[in-house]
Amino acid sequence: MPQSRIVPVLLAGGSGTRLWPVSRDAMPKQFLPLLGELSTYQQAIQRVADPGIFSPPIVMTSEEFRFFAARQSDALGVKSTIVLEPERRDSGPAIAAAAMLARERDPDAVVLVLAADHVILDLDLFLKTCLIGCEAAKAGRIVTFGVKPTEAKTSYGYIRRGEALGSDGVYAVEAFVEKPDLETARRYVAEGYLWNSGNFLFRASTLLEELGKFEPEMVKAASEAIARATSDIGFIRLDREAFARAPQKSIDFALMEKTDRAAVVEGRFRWSDIGSWDALSTVSEPDANRNVTRGPVVTLDSENCLIHAEDRLTAVVGLKDVIVVTTADAVLVLPRERAEEVKRLVAELKSRGHAEAIEHRRTHRPWGYYDSVDRGDRFQVKRIVVHPGGTLSLQKHLHRAEHWVVVRGAAEVTIGAEKRIVQENESTYIPIGTVHRLANPGKIALELVEVQTGSYLGEDDIVRLEDVYSRG
Repeated sequence: MPQSRIVPVLLAGGSGTRLWPVSRDAMPKQFLPLLGELSTYQQAIQRVADPGIFSPPIVMTSEEFRFFAARQSDALGVKSTIVLEPERRDSGPAIAAAAMLARERDPDAVVLVLAADHVILDLDLFLKTCLIGCEAAKAGRIVTFGVKPTEAKTSYGYIRRGEALGSDGVYAVEAFVEKPDLETARRYVAEGYLWNSGNFLFRASTLLEELGKFEPEMVKAASEAIARATSDIGFIRLDREAFARAPQKSIDFALMEKTDRAAVVEGRFRWSDIGSWDALSTVSEPDANRNVTRGPVVTLDSENCLIHAEDRLTAVVGLKDVIVVTTADAVLVLPRERAEEVKRLVAELKSRGHAEAIEHRRTHRPWGYYDSVDRGDRFQVKRIVVHPGGTLSLQKHLHRAEHWVVVRGAAEVTIGAEKRIVQENESTYIPIGTVHRLANPGKIALELVEVQTGSYLGEDDIVRLEDVYSRG
């Protein structure tokens, strides 16, 4: 066991469009329960929850996802340090900034970097790998966890082991290669290369020293972004101007392919980056016909299919080697062999202006969420859920009126100068142009039905006068 605790860093800022239509830009895969009841982000937090080994995690995410990250961490009773990246600059700058924050905690800090959207099973084997890698990290190595390939994959990086470093299964990295073509990947598998799992262990000081050799501008930009960082309702907000100067590179290209201090430990745990729908099968239990299903699914005479249903009965008959995904507003069907092409599909949907490429029907907000139930000419119906203690902004609309009917809980409603409690089965009306606010002062979720009427019902018809979540 390490003498000082390992500092976990969770990278949770990606979009995960290859898992569309479940994962979208507005709500990406790391915050979704793809396997089990918890999101992969929450599973990653639980993975590093042993206080005898790990200190509280540092989470690197974006402005858009900050409340998901905080709420899901709090739900597990873990107080994470959540750092907001002003823009996506890939993993290199994010890891550099996190290493600097870890070094502020402890000049000798050992950092474990985990992708929040990966699935790792076999916790005991994972912890064993961390402890082995920790000793190599303390000795000045930048350690990556390698995974034995199950097939040739062109979407993974590959590692060739060099000389053994001691007797604990730690090896020098002889070659670190990003995403080869299929023929090369097959050769790598035959020659005993390992997949790069995207987990790293290192002393913060070692990482920053090595990165400074190869990417000095990245280290300088991250350092300035940390120095000018501000605190915003509990989040650490990196300086936008400084962070934008960091070269946009992954840690693999920026450092791991160049450094001579890289080492690898083979992880015996089951792992998947859930980089496509097909990848879910590697960490899921199939039925007798090799089908992997989730949600309300019925199959008949079907084999080796993956069927994921979010909220509606999905029936499949006579299919083989097919992926079927259904959500409230979209359906995806494709051969398993073409699972990697979903990203290209999403790009095509965006180019055609389909909002479903980016947003879900259920839209999440810091205070809760709303679901667009129905819409017609001059009206829209929403189901709104406000978490206990949640407060919407003080606002008004120029083009619509709203009718609220409370179906569960108690609503604190402000309309003009009046504030009152609206109970279950009661309703209220907000005329066009009237300043209003909705809050949940209770101990249970507040649910209401909102009917909007007016000439324009777009979400940009909101004039915010005051907001506890610091939104514009």
